[in-house]
Amino acid sequence: MALVSFVIPCYRSAETIEGVVEEIVTTVEGLQGYTYEIVLVNDYSPDNTFEVIKKLCKQNENIVGINLARNSGQHAAVMAGLRHAKGEIAICLDDDGQTPADEAGKLLAKIEEGYDVVFAKYEHKQHAFYRNIGTKLNELMTRYMLGKPKELYTSSYCAMRRFVIDEIARYENAYPYLVGLLLRSTQNIANVSVNHRRREVGNSGYTFAKLLGLWFNGFTAFSVKPLRIATVIGGACAVLGFAYGIYTIVKKFINPLVPLGFSSLMAAVMFIGGMLMLMLGLIGEYIGRMYISMNNAPQYVIREILNEKSE
Repeated sequence: MALVSFVIPCYRSAETIEGVVEEIVTTVEGLQGYTYEIVLVNDYSPDNTFEVIKKLCKQNENIVGINLARNSGQHAAVMAGLRHAKGEIAICLDDDGQTPADEAGKLLAKIEEGYDVVFAKYEHKQHAFYRNIGTKLNELMTRYMLGKPKELYTSSYCAMRRFVIDEIARYENAYPYLVGLLLRSTQNIANVSVNHRRREVGNSGYTFAKLLGLWFNGFTAFSVKPLRIATVIGGACAVLGFAYGIYTIVKKFINPLVPLGFSSLMAAVMFIGGMLMLMLGLIGEYIGRMYISMNNAPQYVIREILNEKSE
């Protein structure tokens, strides 16, 4: 029997997590050749999510509860869950029921075909408008910054083999980004189509600011292309400025009565100054993250663990 670890980061999910757990148990019982464990990571949720997790752990010894001491974000919570997952295969999914646990068999079947990682693909996402915009931006970022194949769809609902889990667990920097870690671990990745459900209870824990922060994590932690783009833009601005200076001198020689243009000068200064500040800010972001990583800032801090089994 192959052990499958279901890793679920939990935030404001007191009303939904029991239904997700029940669906997982029912689904795995209907599959042949698999047994399960469920790793529930409470990301310092302000409601009584961990109380619900405690109750579930008492009811089912196959459920491991991890309580974080501070809110660390979805990807850090997933990292905590993966490090405590014992399964030969791990499946990461959401706590709100929108990722259909009853279709986990599709991901497992694709893994059995020989793939290392399988992402669920949604034909129609039931998210708010700003979340869909964030998904599009994230898609462009992972494609151009991280080298993701255009045809590959990435999502938070995914399955991975044991060696991929172990490779991800080696990453200890303060800004984890799961998709980037998966893409750099293997290229043997596939998609399977699943339904994306409408949220029945509560609101998403992702604000636009959190989505923006996740986007920054992706391209600053796993790619130097933004710095190269900054170099190209800086070089282009320098060439344009030099060409404009030559043009101004030539025009003055041809027609000495042409007045010097204050407006065009200010426009050029504002443009170049803005670009310089943008590039300095980007470099500062990289340096700041390097400084935090060098100080060994933790991805997460665990307060307590329930039902953890020894090797």
